[in-house]
Amino acid sequence: MPAFPKAAHDAVRDTTLRGNLRHATHTIRAKRAHAVAEVSDWAELREAGKRIKDHTLRHLDRYLVQVEEAVTAAGGVVHWAADADEANRIVAELVRATGESEVVKVKSMATQEIGLNEALEAEGIHAYETDLAELIVQLGRDRPSHILVPAIHRNRGEIRDIFAREMGEWGRPAPEGLTDSPAELAEAARLHLREKFLRAKVGISGANFVVAETGTLVVVESEGNGRMCLTLPETLISVVGIEKIVPTWQDLEVFLQTLPRSSTAERMNPYTSMWTGTTNSDSDSDSADGPKNFHLVLLDNGRTDTLADEVGRQALRCIRCSACLNVCPVYERAGGHAYGSVYPGPIGAILSPQLRGTESEIDASLPYASSLCGACYEVCPVAIDIPEVLVHLRERVAQGGTVTREGAKVVLKPAKGHAAERAAMRAARWAFSRPGVLRAGQRLASRTRRLHPRTLPGPGRAWSGSRDLPPVPAEPFRDWWQRTNGGKTDGGKGGAE
Repeated sequence: MPAFPKAAHDAVRDTTLRGNLRHATHTIRAKRAHAVAEVSDWAELREAGKRIKDHTLRHLDRYLVQVEEAVTAAGGVVHWAADADEANRIVAELVRATGESEVVKVKSMATQEIGLNEALEAEGIHAYETDLAELIVQLGRDRPSHILVPAIHRNRGEIRDIFAREMGEWGRPAPEGLTDSPAELAEAARLHLREKFLRAKVGISGANFVVAETGTLVVVESEGNGRMCLTLPETLISVVGIEKIVPTWQDLEVFLQTLPRSSTAERMNPYTSMWTGTTNSDSDSDSADGPKNFHLVLLDNGRTDTLADEVGRQALRCIRCSACLNVCPVYERAGGHAYGSVYPGPIGAILSPQLRGTESEIDASLPYASSLCGACYEVCPVAIDIPEVLVHLRERVAQGGTVTREGAKVVLKPAKGHAAERAAMRAARWAFSRPGVLRAGQRLASRTRRLHPRTLPGPGRAWSGSRDLPPVPAEPFRDWWQRTNGGKTDGGKGGAE
């Protein structure tokens, strides 16, 4: 993938893409606002979610051990994966041990993050996505562009064409004469997936939450495909990021109120599936509900390195609701593919560079994929201050510095292409640390205000081409304050206006 500016430059010229994104994000945004407005204590729930997540992250070592003990006691097996390669190897070995060559999957950001489908394909194992949007992406040989709605960049006509063209190669073909009616498209997907549900012996999932006190995993969804994947296969393998833990069932209650309203604008998810360990061996195996074999793969893949960053660690609070994407003016125009990551939008702009590092061109560009308008922070149900982390990461890209990589402290060199930015920041620091110089500069700027250009020269022309430069006041604030005795004379009016 190219850096974000290049990818976004190409994406904004796709009028169909922009139309699809505008319609979808505005619709979801309006519905979410209505659903949140119904809750009188939304601010309190938001603060509670933030505190629960922060507490868990501070004591993650203890809660991870508690999860392992609880899952093991319930009949499950816990595996630890330091990175994507280790996680993929563990999952592939577990599938091969069953003798199967097919798996059905619940929608999972963690498995997308590690490239599990491609890793399984290399081992001769076919992974079938069962979420409708993920199915569209897989059949179209495409990439997800949204956390909640991976096929948000597709319209109904495009989906119909994909189903008619591709379904036959993956299983049951689409019905003859398929139209772009949502009901017909959903029925075609249902018929296509039903045979895979009934045949599959292995299911793969992620989890929205893991309750530490009982080792219970939770998946929330709207279609029911997850319920089929979690209950029908004999073996279930769940790949879960270590930040998904909540300490108690009481803590879970908070997120089961905030997640559905922030993501699908629903009061509660139509399907909330919870499972603890394996099917009881004393029960009738023919009628027992749930897997006989359960494996939990706890995934790090850069999360403990992110946890070491006092500012950036708040990104690990994320509950993957996607509310920040739906209000972001940059995402709405550029789309998710421009971010070069399975985590697009504002949360992806701070999460991906921390999980993967900022050494690559694409990851170094992501902290700049924002206008810093703050809308993402306002809608986040766990109060992640995304603008704060973006500025923090921009400093890391431009200045370099000490970061944690694979548990060790390393010193990053400044990224290429930021020399002018570094020079400007150093000049500003020098001026702001010298009151006399700052005062003289302000007076000079005020007295020459009529000579200032209306647009910036050189590379700055791209910025001022769509923005008005702020006018310089006729008088610096400090001078106005001294001249008017803090606004007590001159009627509180001075040249600073």
